[in-house]
Amino acid sequence: MYNLTARAAGQIGSAVRAVVSVRGASLRALTVDGVDLIRSTFDTSPPLAAGVVLVPWPNRVDGATWRLGEQHLGLEVTEPSAGNAIHGLLAGHDYELVEIDDSSLTLSAAIVGHAGYPFELSTQIRYELTSNGIAVAHRIRNESTTPAPVALGVHPYLRVGEWPVEELRLFLPAATILPLDDRHFATSRRAVRGVSETLQDGPHLSEIVQHACFSDIALSNGELRADLIAPNGDGVRLWAEPDFGYVQLYVTPDFPTDAGRCTAVAIEPMTAPPNALQSGVDLRWLVPGESWVLRWGIQGLGSLAPH
Repeated sequence: MYNLTARAAGQIGSAVRAVVSVRGASLRALTVDGVDLIRSTFDTSPPLAAGVVLVPWPNRVDGATWRLGEQHLGLEVTEPSAGNAIHGLLAGHDYELVEIDDSSLTLSAAIVGHAGYPFELSTQIRYELTSNGIAVAHRIRNESTTPAPVALGVHPYLRVGEWPVEELRLFLPAATILPLDDRHFATSRRAVRGVSETLQDGPHLSEIVQHACFSDIALSNGELRADLIAPNGDGVRLWAEPDFGYVQLYVTPDFPTDAGRCTAVAIEPMTAPPNALQSGVDLRWLVPGESWVLRWGIQGLGSLAPH
């Protein structure tokens, strides 16, 4: 694992630290002035996919099968209990270090020779500390001789220091929800309704739907924003460029820590919805030689912001 630390010149109270692992190119820790903005985890393999990059699809592929034209393709089953393929092809893969300095690093990995995905991609991810968080840039290039279907997501579990998750409020200006069934696949796409789904006004996490996908998210200054705010006004923001048209929300009581299980919330920006490889919804088809660059990040709010 690699440690990044920085204090932005001219800023007061902006000591930022991050830890990044080569396993799944996963962000394992992020603190601003000693306050945790994500659930830290330092196991070799991140539990519950904490912080991993999900490529060339996020979430699940139902039955680990999909069709490419007239061809029926079978992916490796990586969720054996349900028979699905989950979290893309690199979540359990070790990336290679390209470069590193005190406040940034770049990792790379290739997708080639995977069962059920007959394409070759080169992927690269750069983590760079900011004055109050971290900015992340992905680059995906199609090295195949035919167009390749691609989607991307990331899987951070956000927090605001030691505040209990149930006391945090979530602000996410999404107009549409994709409710998930017991198998975690979307059953419909409809307008949000009720306190549990309408997140524009910031309901407490204890009041909202615990697992769902949201879309049609209003942008602020050209970016998607999801804010978790503590009772004292401090908070954490996940921001992403408009290519991330979906946010998967997952609240779990089973996040492992040294002290036992705790409640944690994953806020996952995604470029396509669950089961996109099978449904084709919002897949990006990269032509041979084409690259796709996407950016997102996490930053502190309130007293954790630069001042």
